[in-house]
This record gives sequence, structure tokens and C-alpha cells, in this order.
Amino acid sequence: MINFFKSFAAEESGATAIEYGLIAALVSVAAIIALTAMGESFDLFTYVSDMFKAAMSAIDLA
Repeated sequence: MINFFKSFAAEESGATAIEYGLIAALVSVAAIIALTAMGESFDLFTYVSDMFKAAMSAIDLA
């Protein structure tokens, strides 16, 4: 019985899975925070995209 508890305490494969899960959760939270902070700057990308589409349609009309 003592050997069972010693081997159970020495087992590390579950700890590795938990560590990877915590890292994935941390990366996800960081990505959400970064995208939320950048939310207002997406208007710039929309503006540039609209200007690019207008330029391409002007080329097609010429």
C-alpha cells in the first residue's frame, strides 16, 4: 500500500498536462486582452481595404 502512494506521488504525467492547459489558458486570455485593446484600430484596416477596393475598381474601369 505504501508503494502505491509513493508511485502515485512520483507520477508527473498529469502535472505536465495541467501545465500545458494553464499555458493555453494564459495565451488565450492574453489574445483576448490584446484584441480587445486593438478593437478601435480595426477601423484603419477597413479604411485601407475600402481605398484598395476603390483603386482596383478604378483600374478595371480604365
